Amino acid sequence: MKKAIILQSALLTSLIVASPVYAQAADVTKIQTFIQSIIQIATTLGGLVATGFFIWGGYGYITSSGNPESLDRSKKTILYSAVGLAIVLGAFVFSNIVTQLATGAFGGGN
Repeated sequence: MKKAIILQSALLTSLIVASPVYAQAADVTKIQTFIQSIIQIATTLGGLVATGFFIWGGYGYITSSGNPESLDRSKKTILYSAVGLAIVLGAFVFSNIVTQLATGAFGGGN
């Protein structure tokens, strides 16, 4: 019981006495650049994967030879890859808009 009281007192004292830490502008721009780089890489990889699925679906569509199951599966592959690509590009555009709004609101950059 005494240990718990001492531990809580020490924790509360450290929280009260601790001075606030403010992020410097240079550190924020480094983090922002890092996150933008990750988003660009993810967008590029998503585009490459979608292109691969477009090719796979197109090849299946061409070689279906009138088989309705194969034709339907290929159409779905093309449709789903288009939806995935639209989501990836939408996320990329959305992240750029949020970055520009945050930069304008918080004065990021030099």
